[in-house]
Amino acid sequence: MINIRPIEPEDNAAIASVIRMVLSEYNVPKVGTAYADPQLDFLFETYNIKKAIYYVVEKGNIIIGGAGIMQLENEYQNICELQKMYILSEGRGLGLGKQLMEICLQQAIAFGFESCYIETLPNMVDAQKLYLKTGFSYINSPMGNTGHTSCPVWMLKKL
Repeated sequence: MINIRPIEPEDNAAIASVIRMVLSEYNVPKVGTAYADPQLDFLFETYNIKKAIYYVVEKGNIIIGGAGIMQLENEYQNICELQKMYILSEGRGLGLGKQLMEICLQQAIAFGFESCYIETLPNMVDAQKLYLKTGFSYINSPMGNTGHTSCPVWMLKKL
């Protein structure tokens, strides 16, 4: 059984491991990506603030993915970022990415955000296809201050 739910403190290690595994699978740089984010091992605490939420995807009692919404740092208050959306290979192709994104975007609207930003890597082609299908468009330059200098693909969606 698949369950998508808000992150709990005891999920921190499992979701950090999932994110690192997916990033390693795609052979992404360890610097300038989510792999090096100092908050990666403390996602519950990171998203336990106003107008932010992180969801985990469970298969049985095993966490196989997650994604979150948060204010885009150093940007207008009405712009959020879809962050750390990763799903292990065993969960791909089941529509979980679409479900997870829809839940995050609905929550972003409920929080009052008007646009959603995302950045990714060129080799994450399936993710980009999903973003395009969901209404994201490519933009020419990065927004905010994510610290992800190794992510050269930027997209934005009006909510």
